Amino acid sequence: MGLPATSNDVQARLPSTRLGLSRVGVTGVEKVIRISSGESEQLFFAELECFVDLNADQKGAHMSRFEEIVGEAIDEVVLRQAFRAETLAAHIADLVRDRQDGLRAEVRITARYPEQQIAPVSGKPTQGIYTMLGAAVASDKGTRRVVGVEAQGMTACPCAQEMVAERARARLTGEGFTDDEIVRVIASVPIATHNQRGLGTLHVGATEEYEEPIEAGTLLEIVEHSMSSEIYELLKRGDEVEVVEKAHRRPRFVEDCVREMLSATIERFGGLGDGAFVSARQRNLETIHRHDVVAERHGTLGALRSELAGGAAAGPDITMREWLEG
Repeated sequence: MGLPATSNDVQARLPSTRLGLSRVGVTGVEKVIRISSGESEQLFFAELECFVDLNADQKGAHMSRFEEIVGEAIDEVVLRQAFRAETLAAHIADLVRDRQDGLRAEVRITARYPEQQIAPVSGKPTQGIYTMLGAAVASDKGTRRVVGVEAQGMTACPCAQEMVAERARARLTGEGFTDDEIVRVIASVPIATHNQRGLGTLHVGATEEYEEPIEAGTLLEIVEHSMSSEIYELLKRGDEVEVVEKAHRRPRFVEDCVREMLSATIERFGGLGDGAFVSARQRNLETIHRHDVVAERHGTLGALRSELAGGAAAGPDITMREWLEG
C-alpha cells in the first residue's frame, strides 16, 4: 500500500489542538556579522534568536525560513552596510514577520567582541571581552528596538568592611591609640572585606522619535563604573594594588550597582523621552557563600526620573518585552 498523499506545506495545515502560540522560532543561530560601534566597524561572533507568533489555525512555523532570513540580512545587507546591533535585530524582525505572515516577530542578538583596556598604573594594553546585546520586536504597531551590554567588574562588600573596621578600632584602642589617631588610621589604611566578581547588564530602548544613537561604548562605561572597580586581563603589581585599593575605597552592594547604573543612564541620556526604557541588572558571584546575589530594576525612564527626584514609585514596572511590544 502506498503512502497517503500529503500537502507539501505541512506547516500550513490546521493543528489538531487549535491554540495559538506566543512564540515559535529558533535559538542558537551562530553567525559572524559586521556591526558598527561608534566610529568603527568590526566583525563580531554573534548568536541570534528569532521568534514569531503562531495563530491557532496554523500547525507550525516555517523553521527553515528563519535561517534564510538571517542569512539574507547578513549576506545582502550587512556585508554592504554595517548596522548597529539593535538595527540589525529590527531589520531581521521585520523580515521574519513578513515572511512568516505573523502579527508579531521578535529577534535577539548576543555578540561577543574585544575591547582594548589600558591598565591603570603601568599603562599596559590588554584585551577585554564584552557582550553586546540587541533586541527588536516588529508588530502592526511598528518596530521597537533595545541595545544593551554586559560587562564584568569587581565589588567589595560594605557590610563586612564595616565589621572589620569595628574590630580594627577595638584593637587599636587596646594598643593605646587615641580616638583621633584611630580615625586617621582608619581613613588612611584600606579596610579588608570580601570581594565578588560582578556581572552587570544594562539595556536602553529609545522611542521612535529619538534619533540620536545610543552608543554601546557609553553603556559599557556606565556598567563598569557602577561597580567598585574595573577588572583587567593583564595587571602588573602596581596595577593590582590600584585595582584592589580602588575597590575597597568604593564598597558597593549588588543593589548599589543597579542604582548607580540607573542614575548614570538618566544623567548621560538626558535627551531620551519619558517613554524610553531602561533595564539594569547586577549579578555578583559570591566568595564567602555558595550562592550568588542578584538585583535588577526595569521601567520607563519617566518613572525612574520621577522616583529619583523624590516622587512615588509608579506602580508595577514595565518589562522589556512589554515595552518592545509597544
